[in-house]
Amino acid sequence: MKYKDYYATLGVDKKASADEIKKAYRKLARKYHPDVSKEKNAKEKFQDVSEAYETLKDAERKAAYDQLGSHQAGQDFRPPPDWEQQFNQGDFHFEDVDLADLFAGLGGGRGGGFAGARGGRARRDMPIPGEDFEVTAQITLEQAYHGTMLELNLQIPEYDDQGRLRRIPRNFKARIPPGVADGERLRLRGQGGKGANGGRDGDLYINVKLLPHRLYRVTGRDLYLDLPLAPWEAVLGTSVELPTLAGTVRLKIRPGTQAGQQLRLAGRGLPKPGQEGDLYAIVQIAVPSTVADKEKELYTELSKASTFNPRSHFEAEDRSETGAH
Repeated sequence: MKYKDYYATLGVDKKASADEIKKAYRKLARKYHPDVSKEKNAKEKFQDVSEAYETLKDAERKAAYDQLGSHQAGQDFRPPPDWEQQFNQGDFHFEDVDLADLFAGLGGGRGGGFAGARGGRARRDMPIPGEDFEVTAQITLEQAYHGTMLELNLQIPEYDDQGRLRRIPRNFKARIPPGVADGERLRLRGQGGKGANGGRDGDLYINVKLLPHRLYRVTGRDLYLDLPLAPWEAVLGTSVELPTLAGTVRLKIRPGTQAGQQLRLAGRGLPKPGQEGDLYAIVQIAVPSTVADKEKELYTELSKASTFNPRSHFEAEDRSETGAH
C-alpha cells in the first residue's frame, strides 16, 4: 500500500485543529473544483483534497491515520503490527486496497470494521461533504432586541446528477433570536451545499450585522445613549423621560449631576438569559444657542452671584509650578 500525506495535501500541520483543517479544505475545494477551476489537473487535485479531508475531519479516522506513522508520499509501507488489531476486528489484507479505500471503509474507530473496503471502492465514489456557506444579514437594533424572522433569497451552488456545478435559487427562513449581538454567527444545519456520494450537506452560517441607530451605540449587549440636560436640570436635579427599546422609562437626575457621567439602567440593553446588557445614559450639558433678553439678564445675575469656578484646578496647577521655580 502506498502512503499518502493527507496533511501535505491540505497544506496544514499535523497539529492543526479541526477548524483549521476545515478552512484549508474549503479553500482548496473552491480552488480545484473541476467545474469552475482553470488549474491544471484540477479534477485530480479536487479528489485528493476531498479524500484527505474525509479522513482528517473525523477524529477517530484521523487518530488511526496518525498511527500509521510518517512516510514519504508514494512510499510503499505497511501499518504497524498492532494497527489491524486496534482498528479492525475482522480478517483483512492491506494489499487489497488503496489507502483511500482503507479509510473510506473505516467506520469510526473500534468495532467499525472495514466493511466495504474489500470492494475496492473507487476514490471518485467517496462521500464528499457539501460546502458551508456564509452570508451577512443586516438587521435593525429593534429586530435584534425583539427577535425577527428573516427571509433569505440566495444562489446556492449545487451539483446536478452529472456532477456539474449549478447555481440554484433557494429561499430560506431564519429565526433571529431576541438579544442577538452584532457579529454573532448563527448556524442553519444542513442548509448549505449538497453533499455528493452520500456526503452530508453543508451548513449555512448567518453573520449578524446591526445597522446604525439614530439614538443608541452598541457595545456587545450594552447600549449607550447621549442624555442632554439643561444647565439648571443638572444643577437642581430633575426627572426625565428616557427612551429604551422596551419603551419609555422615567429617570431621576440627582442635583449636581456632571457632564460625562454615566447613568446605568441595569438590564435595559439587549436581552439574553443570564447575560442581559445594560443601558448607559451619558450626560451632556446642553447650552442654548440663542437666549431671549430676559434669559440673558438672569444669566448675568447668576454670573455675578455665583462663586463657582469650573477652572479652579488650573490655578492650583499654576501655583505648584510657580513654587517649583
